[in-house]
Amino acid sequence: MFYLFHGEDEFSRSETLAALKEKMGDPGLAELNITIFDGSKVTLSELQHACDSVPFMAERRLVIVEGLLTRLEPRGEERALSAWQKEYLEGLTQYLKRLPETTRLVFVENKPITEHHPVHRLALAEERGHVKEFEPPQGRQLNRWIEERVQKKGGQIEAAAIEELAAFVGNDLRLLDQEIEKLVAYVNWARPISEDDVRLLVSYVQEANVFEMVDALGQRNAQQAAKLLHQLLDDGEHPLALLGMIVRQFRILIQVKELTERGLSQQKMASQLRLHPFVVKKAVRQAMNFSMEQLEAIYGRLLETDVAIKTGQMDQMLALDMLVMEV
Repeated sequence: MFYLFHGEDEFSRSETLAALKEKMGDPGLAELNITIFDGSKVTLSELQHACDSVPFMAERRLVIVEGLLTRLEPRGEERALSAWQKEYLEGLTQYLKRLPETTRLVFVENKPITEHHPVHRLALAEERGHVKEFEPPQGRQLNRWIEERVQKKGGQIEAAAIEELAAFVGNDLRLLDQEIEKLVAYVNWARPISEDDVRLLVSYVQEANVFEMVDALGQRNAQQAAKLLHQLLDDGEHPLALLGMIVRQFRILIQVKELTERGLSQQKMASQLRLHPFVVKKAVRQAMNFSMEQLEAIYGRLLETDVAIKTGQMDQMLALDMLVMEV
C-alpha cells in the first residue's frame, strides 16, 4: 500500500504516523524495518531499493518519505515541470503500481497537495492508494477536538473553558495538547476543567484582559482601562508585548467593522479572517463603540506609540498610560 498524508496539521499527521509505526510490532525489530527519507534529497533508485528490500523477521516494511511530492511540483512563473521532474514522476508512478505487497510507503507533505499532482491522482484511482488530508480544525470542529482530547486524557471540561482555550490558544494542536495535559493534571481528574482554571494556568488567556481593556476604552472608561492595563503589567506582561496585543485587537476591530458594513455574517467573518467565532463575536460588539474614522485614528496613534517607545523618545509605561488616556 501507499499513503499520501498531507496538510498543515502537523500534530495530527505525526500522531497518525506514530500509530502506523506501532503497528509494526516489536520496537526492536520495527526499527530494522522502518526507513525514513528526506524527500528533498532522495533519488528514485534509493527509494525503490528501500521499498524492494525484504522485511527482516517481520511481515512488512514501512518506508516514509518527507517532502518529495512538494519537490516534484511545477516551479517558476510558467508553472511547468522540468525534465528531471517529469522523469522522476513517470518512474515513481509506474513503480507505485508494482509496489511489493510487503511494503507500506508513506508520502508526508506539510502542505496540501492538489488532486492534479500525478501521485495524488494515482492514490485516488488505485485500490492500494490512500489519501488523508490533515487540516487544522476551525470553529465548532476545534471545540469538539478540545473536548475529545480532554476525554482521551481521562478528564472533563466545561463549555466556557473550551471557548477560552479555543479563542486564545487557537488551533495549534500541539500547544493545545500541552495545555490540556497541564489542566487535567491541575484538577487531578477530580472535576471538570473550568474557565477559571484556564485563566489561571494558560498564559495565552491573559489576552482576555485585553478584550476587557478595549471594552473599557470603547465605553470611555479611562479608569477601568488603566486599571486593567496595570494588572497586565503587574502580572509580568512586557509593555511591548502588551502593545502588540492591543495593536492586534484594534486591527481585528477595523477588519470586523469593514466586513460588518459589507453585510457579512459573523460565521463568514470568522472564516475569512481565520479567527475563532468567539473572538469575532466579541469584536463585533466592541466595534460598535467606535466609528471607522475613530478606529483608523487610534491605529495611527498606536503606530506613533510604538515608534516613540522603540526610539527611546518616551518611557514604555508612560507611553502606554498616555495612549489609554488619549483613546
